[in-house]
Amino acid sequence: MEIYWYLIPQDGPYPWNAKGRRPVDHDYLAQIARAVDHLGYTGALLATGGGEHDAWVLGASLIPLTKRMKFIIAVHPGIVAPLMLAQKAATFDQFSDGRLILNMVTGEQHQMPPYGIELAHDERYALTDEYWGLYRRLMAGEVVDFQGKYLNLRNAQLKLPAVQKPYPPLFFGGSSEPALSVAARHADTYLTWGEPPPQAAEKIKTVRERAKALGRNVKFGIRINLIVRETKQEAWDAAQWLLDRMDDTAVEGAQARNVASDSVGQRRMREIVGTRKPKRAQELEIYPDIWAGFGLVRNGPGTAIVGDPETVAARILEYRDVGFDTFIVSGQPLLEETYRVADLLLPLLPFDRGERRQAEHAIGPFFNAARG
Repeated sequence: MEIYWYLIPQDGPYPWNAKGRRPVDHDYLAQIARAVDHLGYTGALLATGGGEHDAWVLGASLIPLTKRMKFIIAVHPGIVAPLMLAQKAATFDQFSDGRLILNMVTGEQHQMPPYGIELAHDERYALTDEYWGLYRRLMAGEVVDFQGKYLNLRNAQLKLPAVQKPYPPLFFGGSSEPALSVAARHADTYLTWGEPPPQAAEKIKTVRERAKALGRNVKFGIRINLIVRETKQEAWDAAQWLLDRMDDTAVEGAQARNVASDSVGQRRMREIVGTRKPKRAQELEIYPDIWAGFGLVRNGPGTAIVGDPETVAARILEYRDVGFDTFIVSGQPLLEETYRVADLLLPLLPFDRGERRQAEHAIGPFFNAARG
């Protein structure tokens, strides 16, 4: 089992509202990265988005500040040439001593045009297929001559070997038919958002069968939020506190974006979450201990596991039992919750903590102050 944290340019107690958003700069993100590294998480996903901090620059700046954490760098196919990406990946992998993972993000119809990519849904996945096929060939050391529908390469060769063989692992997410086929062909780990275990298990079965037909084995990961407290009541009180700060403007804005998206994964998440903001947080409990409240005010991963440490650990182990071995988790705010989850939850989970110190030495007065 691998457990990753999350780094994103927006953070705060409730960052969907300006009142709950805190300034995020390099010093702040470095604090989170040091905590991830120090507390024994496997690593962190460095998310990307339009007009925000570049994930490559951020990750490179954090290499000398950390010792063991892995960096999952989000990459959109087609923005840079496949050879350029291979050079960036090999360089990062060398300089980090083999700590790079790439997260293949195809993007949706509103996200990609600012980068010069104006393709319909299925065409974007056709581009993704071409792109990652070429990337894998380049990372294997081939001299690539290729003329495709979207990409053309002539005499392309990577002359800089990566540390990890045959290349840094590839993560990939997507719920549509073409996305599942791309995952089967190229992904080392298939990622999905936090759908309830039975629905997530269906995805695992589909991707596993398609990959097996191609002679490949794929691992599986899930991106989900956590609200863990010492008691169940405290956890649900925290969820209620968040729900009470989801104002109508934020909900309406997020729902409008979600409805306009052509992402199948986003549509599935919207169907799980719904669009109505109730008065009580537990009205959004869509599966035992799984809360859909975050989906009201953000796109992407809209669910959270809520409960005391034993409850949250049990639900994570349920996901493990249906086939997941990689977990990308987070809480609000990112910095404080990094420590809280490490203190309360990580000791209950069977994963390699590396050089993590005991919680009472790693956390000390900071966590006690943050928790109070």
